[in-house]
Amino acid sequence: MRLTPRLQTLAALVPQGARLADIGTDHGKLPISLLQENSISCAIGSDIGEGPLAHARRNAQEHGVSITLHLAPGLQAVHPEDCDTVSIAGMGGQTIAEILAEAPWTAEGRHLLLLQPMTMVYELRQWLWANGYEIARETLCREDRRWYVVLSARGGAVRQEKTRAACAVSPALLREDGAAEYLQHLLRRESRALHGMKQSSAVQQTQLTEQRDVIGVLQQALEGLK
Repeated sequence: MRLTPRLQTLAALVPQGARLADIGTDHGKLPISLLQENSISCAIGSDIGEGPLAHARRNAQEHGVSITLHLAPGLQAVHPEDCDTVSIAGMGGQTIAEILAEAPWTAEGRHLLLLQPMTMVYELRQWLWANGYEIARETLCREDRRWYVVLSARGGAVRQEKTRAACAVSPALLREDGAAEYLQHLLRRESRALHGMKQSSAVQQTQLTEQRDVIGVLQQALEGLK
């Protein structure tokens, strides 16, 4: 089972012997690969699509591993005692936050959460901190010239209310190899976005102010890494 760089990054973060629940498992490549390598003790795959789950079932049979598959949204078919590690990848940050909110046991601190948002990373950090999750590590990777970040989080922390701009970075991100290059990428992207916003008559002043605040946070973080 060959994994993309993004899934390879996720796989490397799953603890040896973990009981993994992979949410939005699609074709089951992540858990099947880890089972093949005897890296995890068992795996659950959950997805809302019947087609992807059927493909995951065939993949598991072809690669000689046993995986429990659920046709269900988010963590609805997963119980806290079923796993000690949860991976949620390939979806937007808001969707990931909604999945966690609907499974309050993830906030207790007993489960490692590996979260790979495709969009709305700032908003996901903001939600995690506001709801008592600690971001212990952020791991960067590149695939097809696109940056991805995987947040290793765990519940049981003090709740922190932060502005969206303050959530453009995290202490964990700044400790990561490649953080400076990634922040430069974000700074270019946010600067282009600000330029576009200035050209639009529909953008309110508060939106411009927030965007400038985001850029300021990124600039300050970059300076701190020098």
